[in-house]
Amino acid sequence: MGKQNISAFEILFNNGSGVFYSGENIQGYVSVELTEPLKTRGIKVSFEGKAYVRWTESQSSGSGQNRRTTHYTFTDEEKYFDQDALLFGIWPGQGSGTRELHTGKHTFPFEFQLPKGLPSSFEEQIGHVRYTIRSTIDALDLLKHDYFDLKAKQVFSIISILDLNQQPNVMARLQGTKQKRFCCLCCKSAPIEANFHIERSGYVPGEAVKLHAEISNGSSRRIKQSYIALEMVTTFHVRQRSKTWKTEVARVTRPGIVGHGNDFWTGEQLIIPPLPPSFLDGCKLIDIRYILQLYLEPSGPATDFKIPLDIIIGTVPLRSVIDQHPPMLPVGYNSGNMYEWESNPTAPPGGKLYPLPPSGLPNLPPPSYNECITGRYNTCDTGDDEHTRGNMEYAPVYTFYNWGHALGPMPVQSKKVGQ
Repeated sequence: MGKQNISAFEILFNNGSGVFYSGENIQGYVSVELTEPLKTRGIKVSFEGKAYVRWTESQSSGSGQNRRTTHYTFTDEEKYFDQDALLFGIWPGQGSGTRELHTGKHTFPFEFQLPKGLPSSFEEQIGHVRYTIRSTIDALDLLKHDYFDLKAKQVFSIISILDLNQQPNVMARLQGTKQKRFCCLCCKSAPIEANFHIERSGYVPGEAVKLHAEISNGSSRRIKQSYIALEMVTTFHVRQRSKTWKTEVARVTRPGIVGHGNDFWTGEQLIIPPLPPSFLDGCKLIDIRYILQLYLEPSGPATDFKIPLDIIIGTVPLRSVIDQHPPMLPVGYNSGNMYEWESNPTAPPGGKLYPLPPSGLPNLPPPSYNECITGRYNTCDTGDDEHTRGNMEYAPVYTFYNWGHALGPMPVQSKKVGQ
C-alpha cells in the first residue's frame, strides 16, 4: 500500500491560470484522489520563489600529452520567499500519530500572500526566476511500517509591472546610421550606407514596431538580404563573473539589393512577441535588455554590417497609444467576473481567469496572456524524482495586448554566447 493507491495528486489554483502579479494573494488547493484508504501523518505545502544561475566554463593549458582541461562551475541563487504550511495532520517532528484518508477525492485549500517587488518569472538554459508550490504527503507504508513522501509540484507565473508611462524618453525617436566599404580604401567604389529609425523606444508585447530604413549599396557587390531582428540580450551574474546570451525572438526580412542599388523600409511591422519585461527588476542575478538590429548580408566574404537600437519592452502600454488605438478585449472577456473570482476550492472556474495589471491608468484595457515565445523548459529541480507528480515542462506567461497583428514563429537560430 503506498504510491499505487493514489490515482491523482495535484496542485490547482482557484483562478485556473496560475498567473499572478507581485503582492497578490494566491489561493488554491491540493487535490488527492485515492483508490484505497491511506494513512498519513500530515500533508504540507511549500511556497518558494528564487533566482538561480549556473554555468560551466573550460580552460585548457599545456600541449600534447601534457594538455589538461579544467572545468569551472559558476553558480548563485537569490531567494525571494520560502515558506511551508500544514494542510492536514501534524508535522513530522510532532510525533508518529496518523490519520486515515478514506477512498475517494480530498481537497485541501491553501492561501499565500505574495511579497511585493518580485521579479517576473523567467526561464533560460543557464538561469531562471522560478516560483513553485510543492505538496508533500507524509504517508505510512503499512508493510514496511515506515513513512515515505509522496510529492507534487506546480510552477506558476509572476509578472512584475513595467509601466511605459513611467519610463523617461520612451516617446523619443531612435535613429542609427552606418557606412562601410567592402574593399580597400584606394578603391573608387562608394561605400554601403544605411540609416535606420523607429518612432519611439517603448513597446508592449502584441504591439507593432514600424520599421524605417534607407539603404544605399554603392558597391558592386550584391546584398543578399536586409533584415531587422529583435534580440533579447540576457546577462547572468555570479559575483564578479558574467555571461551573456543573445536570443533572436522576431525577424522581418526584405529582399536583396543589386550592386549600386537602393532599398527602403517604409513602415514594415515587427510584432513584439510575448516576452518578459526589460531589466527584470527585482532580480540581481539576471538582467534583460532588448535590441532592434538592422542587418545587411552582402555576397562574398562574410562581413559585419549592423545598426542596433535599444528598446524597452513593458507590461503597461503608453496612454497615448491606447487612447489612439485601443487593443481588442480578450476572447470571452466579461467585465463583471473576469479577473475576480470566488474563493471556492471545491468548485474551480471552468476556464482560466487572469488578473488585471495593477496600474495607475484609469480604464486600462485588459491584456490577453500568452506563453513566452522562447518556449517551454524542463523545471525538474533538486528534490524532484521520477515519482514527483506535476507537469515539469513549463513556459512563463506574460501580458500580450491584442491589436489584431499576426504573430510570427520563433526565428530558427542558435543562441550566441559571449562573455
